[in-house]
Amino acid sequence: MLEIKGINKSFGFGRRKIHVLKGVDLEMKEGEMVALMGPSGCGKSTLLNIIGGLLAADEGGIDLKGVKYGKSSPSNVVDVRRSSVGWIFQDFHLLNHLTAKENVVFALELSGTQTSEAEERAVKALTRVGLADRMGYSPDELSGGQQQRVAIARAIAGDRPLILADEPTGNLDVASGQDILNLFKELCHDSENPISLLMVTHDPNLASQADRMLLMRDGKTEASDIRAAWGDEVADEMESEEE
Repeated sequence: MLEIKGINKSFGFGRRKIHVLKGVDLEMKEGEMVALMGPSGCGKSTLLNIIGGLLAADEGGIDLKGVKYGKSSPSNVVDVRRSSVGWIFQDFHLLNHLTAKENVVFALELSGTQTSEAEERAVKALTRVGLADRMGYSPDELSGGQQQRVAIARAIAGDRPLILADEPTGNLDVASGQDILNLFKELCHDSENPISLLMVTHDPNLASQADRMLLMRDGKTEASDIRAAWGDEVADEMESEEE
């Protein structure tokens, strides 16, 4: 579904030039949830921005269900952002003067969807994330977890094959964060309409529940497990909690 080869990205010039990504290779299958970990500043968000068509790579290529890009400028990959990649952020980025349904409809209309179709898709997406009874509520009438569900509905309403999530539980309490992760699992493993999710997280507990874990180290990604990513002490603590 997604194939990334040799992505390189640097910032700055001369002595101040910083090589952030140094030949990243990554593949994802349809319906797979992958957790991407690594220390702050290692390039996780930079990689997501390149995959999402918000930033051009210096070298390398991306193939997303037959759509090829990577080094193209953001202005040349508008279609990728409109129809292929959805975003979920730590901050919900909802418009407070709009209801849950209106927030989803508005995002679809911006991507070119006709209003009648946008409303149908919004209802379907909000129902899918468990907010069928909250469509008419404004963000300030919803809990943090419910607001994030609206943001997820907004991301999946356009039937985009890939969702990029940058610290999606960062502003939630532990219980709400786990609820959101459980929702991600349901969406990815839906037999009729699965999504693929690449999630950046610093939470080892959430990351360990993904289908696969990747660790960004020295500008590249490599297969990982909880011990490699966070050390034996954290892994032992998590295993004891599960017991």
